[in-house]
Amino acid sequence: MNATLFIVGVGPGDPDLLTLKGAKILEKCPVIVSPKSSLKGTSTALSIIKKKIDMKEKEVHELLFPMKKIYINSDIDNTVQEAWRNAASLILNHLGEGKDVAFPTLGDPAIYSTGYYLFETIRNISPGVSVQFIPGIPAMSCCSATTCTPICLGDEMLAVIPATFSDQRTRQILKTFDTIILMKVHRVYDQLTELLNELGLLDRSILIEKAGMEDERIVENLTKSEKPIHYFSTIIVRKNRSKLTRDDYLHAIALASIEDGNSTHSQMHK
Repeated sequence: MNATLFIVGVGPGDPDLLTLKGAKILEKCPVIVSPKSSLKGTSTALSIIKKKIDMKEKEVHELLFPMKKIYINSDIDNTVQEAWRNAASLILNHLGEGKDVAFPTLGDPAIYSTGYYLFETIRNISPGVSVQFIPGIPAMSCCSATTCTPICLGDEMLAVIPATFSDQRTRQILKTFDTIILMKVHRVYDQLTELLNELGLLDRSILIEKAGMEDERIVENLTKSEKPIHYFSTIIVRKNRSKLTRDDYLHAIALASIEDGNSTHSQMHK
């Protein structure tokens, strides 16, 4: 079996954030197998790459991967395991025919991605199969960039956690670390804001919804949600966060750009 499965991180949503290597791999693979979370829905990862990659000659499969909680070292829901096995079987069939397969996944495959579960499932069935991971830009990096908020500096400690699990674990992490990235916050948003308020961290938190997408939304004053929070939402809690708002940062950047432009213009006329 000479063909290869490429598990490709496609970034958080902006097609321009797809890496050059990711685009090159997606262009050369004749088969795309892309995950989606509901039968009636479409694959978000696939919608991103369609804006950059010519799909006319490709064989495309959108497969259902149920959105269920997964606890490491605990039993995994049967429907989830069945979805992994079905995807693995389809991919192995294509690889057996000598066709390279790309499996696009949001953000970076190393961070809470379906890609590694698929990788383990395939390797359990066919240990010798060729698999390569192509890193992508993670959502938290996009959130940091769009809000002008560093994730960690100097000796600060960083934690990245799914917010949907134990309140006690979340509470302890919020107390211990300097910066906390809370992912998958949509179902527990109100509980989280209560906890952040209790710990005096509400004014050190910022929510980014659908980072890198056209309808991205940034919320700096975290109170009870006025409208449903989208699944693609992240909260950055930064204890050493400056009191400056994102608008202050962007205003400063704009002023610096104007000054640089004026300086360049003056030098050109000297």
